[in-house]
Amino acid sequence: MGLRKIIATATALFLAVSLSACSPSKSNDAEKGATNHAAKSAGDTFTVGFDASFPPFGYKDEETGEYTGFDIELAAEVAKRNDWQFKPQPIDWDAKDAELNSGTIDAIWNGFTMNGREDKYTFSEPYVDNSIVFVTKQDANIKDVKALAGKVVLVQADSSGLTALQDEKNKELVASFADLQQVPEYNNAFMTLEAGAADAIAVDLGVAKFQLAKRGTDKFAIMEPPFHTEQYGIGFKKGNTQLRDQVQKTLDEMRTDGTFMQLAKKYKLENAVVQK
Repeated sequence: MGLRKIIATATALFLAVSLSACSPSKSNDAEKGATNHAAKSAGDTFTVGFDASFPPFGYKDEETGEYTGFDIELAAEVAKRNDWQFKPQPIDWDAKDAELNSGTIDAIWNGFTMNGREDKYTFSEPYVDNSIVFVTKQDANIKDVKALAGKVVLVQADSSGLTALQDEKNKELVASFADLQQVPEYNNAFMTLEAGAADAIAVDLGVAKFQLAKRGTDKFAIMEPPFHTEQYGIGFKKGNTQLRDQVQKTLDEMRTDGTFMQLAKKYKLENAVVQK
């Protein structure tokens, strides 16, 4: 066999092996994307992305070290009733879209605001009517939004509170603040407020009530009325109506048999949840 023929044969073999090695990777990527758009069967894993610092919807219990919360328990029960393996996946909230679109998680289920995001996700029906409020120190004598002029206000980064403040109707209100500071999570915000390093927090009403119950209602005050109202839904990858419909059907069954309201009462959210 001539040298040129040997080289040509070796090159062909190398290319064949290379293409063969690449094929499974492409196939796996395609399968991963397809899985993220498909219905689930018994035994499949249902991975829910959530912010682990967002009580009472999702957080780590200090005593047990386990992830819990209203949304986590709802999701776990949905998985149980469908014979799915439930996996609560704490995520960086700023990276939630990347996590969902890559197929790392199946849904965003953690006090997730629907309003203004309807075109980006396939949502469940709303299950919580949520108001955004300001929380101040009890002795600060800040009674209304006008009194926030010249004050330092905290809000969690990429949160529904921040979205509410960025609404055009609240432009003048935000302009009146001395500073609007974004913090990583609300536990940090409440510690900062309690220490006197800020004057108010813009936060979801359910989160506010949970924090006050935990830290002492005598220390903080929730400003009335709420300055913004919105609804929570479960967010799925755009177009994934099959999985959305499976989860919605089960959630409706939980409403009918009382499990949904039982969990709402456990987390003191009975006045906020949406009942059909």
